[in-house]
Amino acid sequence: VQLQASGGGLVQAGGSLRLSCAASGLAFSSYAMGWFRQAPGKEREFVAAASYSGGSTYYADSVKGRFTISRDNAKNTVYLQMNGLKPDDTAVYYCAADPTAPVLIYSDYERVDYWGKGTLVTVSS
Repeated sequence: VQLQASGGGLVQAGGSLRLSCAASGLAFSSYAMGWFRQAPGKEREFVAAASYSGGSTYYADSVKGRFTISRDNAKNTVYLQMNGLKPDDTAVYYCAADPTAPVLIYSDYERVDYWGKGTLVTVSS
């Protein structure tokens, strides 16, 4: 199984980025997908998750109204559209897959089935 995240980069505060995570080797539509982030010196934290179909989405309070998670099951890809970026959003962003959405939403890291390598997002002030 591979989860390949991409789309990170350097952006000014107020700007936008779209992250993508392409999955292979798993039955993508049978997995809830999530995004997490880890800022320097801080613990990894939950950002957003989407149910199998993408019909249900969940967000951390810190990103609600600014970030949107979506998925395309035909392309085995999950996205994170990030608008209104702030310097506090600077972090390495990771995608993750688990059959059970609450495992992602409640950051039960030990139980998450698959993690991707991260992509760095840097927001300058």
